[in-house]
Amino acid sequence: MEVPSQQKPNIVFILSDDQGAWALGCAGNHEIRTPNLDQLASEGVRFSNFFCTSPVCSPARASLLTGKIPSQHGIHDWISEGNIGEKRIEYLSGQTAYTEILAENGYICGISGKWHLGDSLTPQKGFSHWFVHQSGGGVYYDAPMIRNGELVNESGYLTDVITDDALSFLEKQDCKQPFYLSVHYTAPHDPWINSHPQEIVDSYDDCLFETCPQEQTHPNLIRTAPEGSRENLKGYFASITAMDQNIGRIMDKLEQMGIREQTLICFLSDNGFNCGHHGIWGKGNGTFPQNMYDTSVKVPAIFSHLGRISEGKVCDELVSGYDFIPTLLEYVGVNNLEGEKLPGTSFLPFLIDQQTSGQSHIVVFDEYGPVRMVRTKEWKYIHRYPYGPHELYDVVNDPEEKVNRINDLHVNQQRIDMKAILEEWFYRYVEPAKDATHEAVTGLGQIDLAGVAGKGKQAFNDFEKTN
Repeated sequence: MEVPSQQKPNIVFILSDDQGAWALGCAGNHEIRTPNLDQLASEGVRFSNFFCTSPVCSPARASLLTGKIPSQHGIHDWISEGNIGEKRIEYLSGQTAYTEILAENGYICGISGKWHLGDSLTPQKGFSHWFVHQSGGGVYYDAPMIRNGELVNESGYLTDVITDDALSFLEKQDCKQPFYLSVHYTAPHDPWINSHPQEIVDSYDDCLFETCPQEQTHPNLIRTAPEGSRENLKGYFASITAMDQNIGRIMDKLEQMGIREQTLICFLSDNGFNCGHHGIWGKGNGTFPQNMYDTSVKVPAIFSHLGRISEGKVCDELVSGYDFIPTLLEYVGVNNLEGEKLPGTSFLPFLIDQQTSGQSHIVVFDEYGPVRMVRTKEWKYIHRYPYGPHELYDVVNDPEEKVNRINDLHVNQQRIDMKAILEEWFYRYVEPAKDATHEAVTGLGQIDLAGVAGKGKQAFNDFEKTN
């Protein structure tokens, strides 16, 4: 039974950009300052094993929005063309987003910040309030945005600007209808130097950055990866602390409006990030072939709704971005008619302490072009089509994924079993016309719709010129 509109909770969904699961105080990082997110975690449930569906922004965001894996929705890399101009591409045209379902069920939907799913000029997917970045990121001052359908440059600090717009949306709500607000920060995505409030940057002058070990350079590091440096570390940490301060502003506004207890707050990042971990500065496309380290695929995840969701709980169940839609829609009492076609399962029982066998949340999957991963609590298997190299890790005894056991005969049956699980799952859900194993995905950006003739070849040629 669907919940009447006036009884549905409000939703504030906050999404950061390129934030590692390790980059939170409440996750055990003793160096980074995130007091507001730490408070949010103390007032809700934090997942310690939440995985993105792809370790790069646009595919991961499309999966959160549609509940589909990349080889279903067709976005396999970050969107490099088709955002503005005459050749705009609506990459998710004809595909249902959960925000459309919410809008059809009485929600007023707004977005402030990063979109990066093509055609940034056109409000879509149920959003009636549309303040978005023209592309996907870049400078933090004088940033290119779209306000009221016009291309503008915002002179303030972008993290503040996005929050200001989100607060303006909240102030316009009369609470007669439930609202949904997406606050999509570009932080902590680069650039980091000379890009964030100097007083916050300076506050990290004495930081030892023990939580960011600068390991030996990864042999597959791409040439376009940013260089690791102390100043970049200061900027990365500062961008998260500045974002945390702004999240505090949103939490305060909900309190001032008297609607905190009527509002579900979700905090996620689109993908993980390495700041020297594994010798990489970057995420999945920090290397070629792309990597699937936990630091690239695991993201921070916090859910809080005072009086309904458990408080101060850390859940170690394996959950993924494709589980987000079924959870959210079940939480607000809205049916998804396409739900049976989607791979995800609701993790609502973990939020409200219901009895569950947990059988639906013992395995997660990931993909980035022809690279696919299956992960249990004990093992991780990575398969690169068509030729490899493949990887197998015992993540219990080797949590930092240092020893690839793919050729270890003692665990050969484990490799066979994991590969079978991976292939069966992707066979079940992949749409053949959008199968990423048929695309020459390089990590340098998607320039057209999946399956368009010549796109993969052009992307590969571009990669060859760069490397």
